Amino acid sequence: MRIAIIDLGTNTFNLLIADKKQDGSFVTVFKNKIPVKLGEGGIDKGVIAPKAYQRGINALENHLKTINEYQTDDYRAFATSAIRSTKNGSDFVKEVYESLDLKIEVIDGAKEAELIFHGVNEIIPFKDTHDLIIDIGGGSTEFIIANKNGISWAKSYQLGVSRLKEVFKPSDPITENEIRKIEQHFESSLADLFEEISKNPCLKLIGSSGSFDTLVDMICFQFDDKKRRNKKYCEIKLTEYDWAQKHIIESDLIERIATPGMIEMRADMIVISVILINYILNKTKIEKIERSKFALKEGALHYYF
Repeated sequence: MRIAIIDLGTNTFNLLIADKKQDGSFVTVFKNKIPVKLGEGGIDKGVIAPKAYQRGINALENHLKTINEYQTDDYRAFATSAIRSTKNGSDFVKEVYESLDLKIEVIDGAKEAELIFHGVNEIIPFKDTHDLIIDIGGGSTEFIIANKNGISWAKSYQLGVSRLKEVFKPSDPITENEIRKIEQHFESSLADLFEEISKNPCLKLIGSSGSFDTLVDMICFQFDDKKRRNKKYCEIKLTEYDWAQKHIIESDLIERIATPGMIEMRADMIVISVILINYILNKTKIEKIERSKFALKEGALHYYF
């Protein structure tokens, strides 16, 4: 059985096509992500701007063409923050159904966090101790505290990097004063997260896909360790992360784009990603960072099929 999952993220629309084997396992046959930046120019106002709206339609047309070419037996599409939190998100869902015959399931933050956990859990073994999973999206960021028994606590916050970029409009390169303002916003938004971490201490941070993929790519080029790029999960040494975050914060957009391993579409928003990661590291006793290539779409694949 051949199955496809479309994950309509705020920054990218992702497609995963996989074959389900008789033993219930899956083999990936195709993966692709199309940059849409659905939040650009409107997410801070609660709307999908016209150009971003059209980029989203075009990306779905492209993905559906691929699904047809691969003769997929079944497929599902899931939409997250940029669609569920905007005034015209329902219009987008309706237009896609009427023009492309694609039903989009708009999931809430709790379900999004649950599917991310299922994706990460497919490749990273959890133990008795708790780990903190972070999925930094464009519209929202999910924090999940989990161990081998499952999710202990999870919450989705309106702290996506596209959303924050539109709100704070930082300079390039960002200034120390702008960083402090963003950190103050985190301080006022994340009190309940740190309350939960005090109950269930987390010594490991697991970053799922997105910005963490880009960090790994940068680090692999910088430290000549390209084998790590293709691993489903890997460690990011704290010394490596420290180099990456420092470079990102101190550089301007042109310098970041020129950095080996950097994806151009992430070059403007990854600054806010590392400010968030730095804030979490400074507020906790986390001693280790790992990257999971699996996230929502892989979780949906295993959860629904």
